[in-house]
Amino acid sequence: MATLKHIASKNSDYTAIEAYLVYQHDAFTGKQLLDEQGRPKLRESYILDTLECGDFSFAMACLLANRKYGKNTQHGDIKSHQYIISFDPRDAADNGLTMEKAQALGLKFCSENFPGHPAIVCTHPDGHNHSGNIHVHIVIGSIRTREVERKPYMQKPRDWREGMKHSSTAQTMRHLRVEVMELCEGAGLYQIDLLNGSKVRVSEREYWMKQRGQLKLDHENAALLATGQQPTQTKFETAKEVLRRQISEVLNVATSFEDFSDRLLQQYGITVKESRGRLSYLPAGRTKFIRARSIGDKFEKELVLAALKANTERKRTIQSKSDRIGKLIDIQAKLKQGKGIGYERWAKKHNLKAMAQTLILLQENGLLNEDALDQRITELDTKFHDSLAVVKDLEGRMKANKELRYHVAAYASTKSVAQQLKAAKRPAAFEEQHRAELTAHRAAAAYFKANDITKLPSPKKLEAEYAQLASEKAQFYEQYKEAKNELLKLKTAKQNVASFFREEEPAQQER
Repeated sequence: MATLKHIASKNSDYTAIEAYLVYQHDAFTGKQLLDEQGRPKLRESYILDTLECGDFSFAMACLLANRKYGKNTQHGDIKSHQYIISFDPRDAADNGLTMEKAQALGLKFCSENFPGHPAIVCTHPDGHNHSGNIHVHIVIGSIRTREVERKPYMQKPRDWREGMKHSSTAQTMRHLRVEVMELCEGAGLYQIDLLNGSKVRVSEREYWMKQRGQLKLDHENAALLATGQQPTQTKFETAKEVLRRQISEVLNVATSFEDFSDRLLQQYGITVKESRGRLSYLPAGRTKFIRARSIGDKFEKELVLAALKANTERKRTIQSKSDRIGKLIDIQAKLKQGKGIGYERWAKKHNLKAMAQTLILLQENGLLNEDALDQRITELDTKFHDSLAVVKDLEGRMKANKELRYHVAAYASTKSVAQQLKAAKRPAAFEEQHRAELTAHRAAAAYFKANDITKLPSPKKLEAEYAQLASEKAQFYEQYKEAKNELLKLKTAKQNVASFFREEEPAQQER
């Protein structure tokens, strides 16, 4: 399960980056480890190569690039980017992954995704926590030193032009995660889905805080055990870990956002707020809110609402099961199939309970008369099919609305590129350079022509129409579910009554 991590550095000492990769460092302080003579200790094993540095070292290549293009002159400028690919510990034993193979994969990944940047590719055999995972560090200077061929994933000039700075945006990270997944798939290595986020997100800072806290707690517990005392806590938890656990406990039982907020405040003193569609949490004793995205996708608004909806549906299912009417069992038929006397006793009790439920339902709804029951079933059947037809129609209109909105947005965003093509001196080159935009523009134009759309509708109007359709769908869907549930109950009740009288007739004839 290879993972990808990104670290942006503002350190202008480029030699420190290489020193970190080559020499041993203390896992907690980050300081270099020294030998008996006071000299830095080399790592026991590593492979290091440079790319796009020419005859210079990585540090010199980056400094020359800064001077040539007049970039990275301020303290706050990002001087370099580090991408770390960590392979699954099982890959070495199961899939034959070696340091040499990992280094080759890292060099390929770097050359394909960071062309034109001075780079270091360094492979280590094991992580600081001795998990056994081979990992590759790819460090690039932030400035591209030559113009490169524009590829489909490159969206802005900084992605291919000379003298521009690399930017690790969300779109860039998504592309790189896809590349890592494809890299592992092609090499036959273990891999997980890197695109759907992490339910629990632990930052580098929190990770080391936990490591230091656990080490300190272990020392304290060792001292207690030495004096014959029993430790009260053996596992250290960071403040964010406690927050995740408390939110998860409430999220497992709450059924609405108001219920979720109230329970958090009452049980743990945690305040939750929403701002611009994002959630933040304020634990008791803090003055600054913690953003949901910093603790994990599970606690973001979209997934919180999904969990609350699932809780509501589960609760509704449990209630509907308790209201459900059981069907009468043909006991004689079951006995002929080989069922024993124990089953017969259970089936008689079940039938008594099911018939009692049936009579209660028919009495409550005033449907003890057979004609009234048949009429009500017919009414519900009509309502059920009418509501379902409306729901299907609304779903079709919503789908068409969504497709139209997509093409309107694509057409508007690529219109200027299509106009530039007409005035381009080299149309073929311009076409190749802007192939993605022009393809989207032509697809949108073809869609409008096929649907006889001569005037583009307003995106806001389309969004409002979609919201209205969604509201109507929800309303009719509720009618559909209500009619369906009642219809099933009454049909079961009718079957139970018919089954009961069929069993009574032979019994009366025998008497």
